[in-house]
Amino acid sequence: MSNVYYPDYLQLEKILGAQAPESDKHGVEAHDEMLFIVIHQAYELWFKLVLHEVGSVIRIFQDGHVDDNGGELNIAVHRLQRVKTILDVLVHQMDILETMTPLDFLDFRDLLRPASGFQSMQFKVLEARLGLRMEQRFGKQYYTSQLKPQHKAEIEALEKEETLIELVNAWLERMPFLEARYWPAGEKPFFDRLADLYTSTLVPGEEGNATLWRKIFVEGSADRRLSPAACRSAVFIMLYRDEPIFQLPFRFLQALLDIDEGLALWRSRHIDVVHRMIGLRMGTGGSTGSGYLKGAKESHYIFKDIADLSSFLFERRKLPQLPASLRKAMGFSA
Repeated sequence: MSNVYYPDYLQLEKILGAQAPESDKHGVEAHDEMLFIVIHQAYELWFKLVLHEVGSVIRIFQDGHVDDNGGELNIAVHRLQRVKTILDVLVHQMDILETMTPLDFLDFRDLLRPASGFQSMQFKVLEARLGLRMEQRFGKQYYTSQLKPQHKAEIEALEKEETLIELVNAWLERMPFLEARYWPAGEKPFFDRLADLYTSTLVPGEEGNATLWRKIFVEGSADRRLSPAACRSAVFIMLYRDEPIFQLPFRFLQALLDIDEGLALWRSRHIDVVHRMIGLRMGTGGSTGSGYLKGAKESHYIFKDIADLSSFLFERRKLPQLPASLRKAMGFSA
C-alpha cells in the first residue's frame, strides 16, 4: 500500500495554481481580483459537491421503489440536508465578497467581459436536475445564448432526463394509504370528508381556496409540477406526520422546501451584492444585471407546489381518526 501525501491527494498544485488574474496579464493594478477569483472558484467547488449529493438522491428514486422504512429515504434526507447546509455557506460567502468595494471591482470589471456568473454550467445543471425546465425559466430566450455550443447542447440534453421533482411526483403517487381498500365501505371517501372539513375552516377572504382545492387535488393543472394524486399523498403525509411511518417522508418534503429556500436566499443575497457593486449597469455577460436576478428569484422556485399545500392544513385536533385496518397497514412489523 503506497503512502498518500496530503498535497498530492488534494492536487493542491493544480488548485492553488489555478488563479490567473486578467489584471496581471494587462499590467493593471487590481488587488481585489484575486479575492473575486477565489470566491467564485469556491462557489464552483461547492456546486460540484451539491451536484454529487443531488445526483445520488436522484439515483435512489430512479429504481421506482424507495425503501421508506429503511435506509434509502433516510440517506436521501441526510444528503438533502447537507445540500441545504452548503447553500447556507454560499450565502455567507457573500460577506467576504462584500469586503470588495464598487471602486475595487471597477479596477478589473471591464477586463472580464463577456465572462459572467451567468455562464456557470454547474449552477444551470443543478437547476435542471432539480426540476427547472427550460419553458419555466425567466428570460428563457437568453438563458443559453451566452454559452459555448457544447455547453448549450449539454443543457438542452438535460431536458430529456428525469428530474428530481418528477421522481418525487412518481414516489408520492405510489403511496397506497389513500386507496379505497383501507377505508370503510359505504362511507364518504376520505378526501371528500377532508375537503368538507377544510371548507368549514375558511375565514372571510379565503373563499377562493375552495376552488383551488379542486384544481390541486382533483383536476390538476398544466402549470403545476405535482399531479393531483401526488398532492393528495403529500398533504396526507403533512397532516399525519406524527405517525411513525410518515416521519421520514415528512422530513424529506421539508428538505426539498429547505433547498428551495436556500436557493432563493442565495439569489436574494446575490441581487443585493450585484446592485451594490454595479448599480443599474448591465451585467458583464449582457444581462440586465440585478433586474434579471430579481425575475429569476421570483420564477425559479422548483418545489413551490409542496409549499402551496400548507394552504390546506388545519389543526391536529380536527383530523379524522384513521381506520384500524389502515393503522395496521401503516404499522411496523414485529
